Amino acid sequence: MRAAVLGSPVAHSLSPVLHSAAYGALGLDGWHYDAHECDETGLAGFVDELGPEWAGLSLTMPLKRVALDVARDVSPLAAAVGAANTLVLTDGRRYAENTDVAGVVETLRGAPPGGRAVVLGAGGTAQATLAALRELGIADITVLVRSTARAGELQAAADRLGVAPEITDGLLDPTRARAALADADVVVSTLPRGAADGLTGVRPGAVVLDVVYAPWPTAFAAAADASGARVLSGLEMLLHQAVAQVELMTGLAPPVDVMRDALDAAVAARA
Repeated sequence: MRAAVLGSPVAHSLSPVLHSAAYGALGLDGWHYDAHECDETGLAGFVDELGPEWAGLSLTMPLKRVALDVARDVSPLAAAVGAANTLVLTDGRRYAENTDVAGVVETLRGAPPGGRAVVLGAGGTAQATLAALRELGIADITVLVRSTARAGELQAAADRLGVAPEITDGLLDPTRARAALADADVVVSTLPRGAADGLTGVRPGAVVLDVVYAPWPTAFAAAADASGARVLSGLEMLLHQAVAQVELMTGLAPPVDVMRDALDAAVAARA
C-alpha cells in the first residue's frame, strides 16, 4: 500500500517521518509513504492516475480547499470548515476529511474555555482553527487578516460552523494587532513562515500556537515566549493531525509515542 503528502513546497515536510514510523510500529511492512510536489492545478490529475494500491493522501498548502473539488465524498466537518487535509482512497473511495481540527484541539487542550482567542491568517488552516476553538468552548474570536475583502471563504466557514468571529484587517496595522494580541488568552498563527515576524504584544500567560515549525522558534514565537506566554510549536499540531490520518488510512490505532519519538529525532537531525 502507498500513501503520500502533496503540496507546494513539500520538500520540508516531516509527514513521511510520522507516517513511516507508524507503519513500522504497526507491522505494516508493505506500506510506503512519500512526498510529491503538487499545486492546485495538478491535484485532480495526480489523483486520477493513482491505482488501487493507494490508501490516502495528506494535503498541505495550497491544496486544502481544492481537495473538496477532487473528493467524491466529504465529511460533514470538512464541508463545514471548507477545507480538507486528507483524502482517504482505500476501497476506491475519495473521502475528504479535515484532521487539522483534531491537531489544533489536541495541541490546545487545557486552554481556558470561555476565554478570548486571536487567529492570524485567513487560509484553510485558519478555517480549521475556528472549528477547533468552537470544540474547545472558545467563542470570543478575533481574526486578523491582511484584507477583509479577501476573507470571504473564512467568513463562509464561520457561518457554516456557527461561530461569529470579528474579522479585521489588523495585520496591516501594528497598533491594532498589538492591542488584539494583548487581550487574548489564546493566539493561533496560521500564517506562512515569516509572515508573523514583527508582531508583538502577546500577554504573559497566554497560550500561543504557531503552526510554522521550521525554522523554530519563529520570530513571532520567540517574542511571545519572551513576553511570558506558553508557546506551542506547529510540530505538536503536525503530530496529532498525522495520528488521525494514520487511523483513517490504515484502520488501526496509531502508536502516538513512537510517532512523537520519530518526529523529535528528525527535528534534532535537521538542527
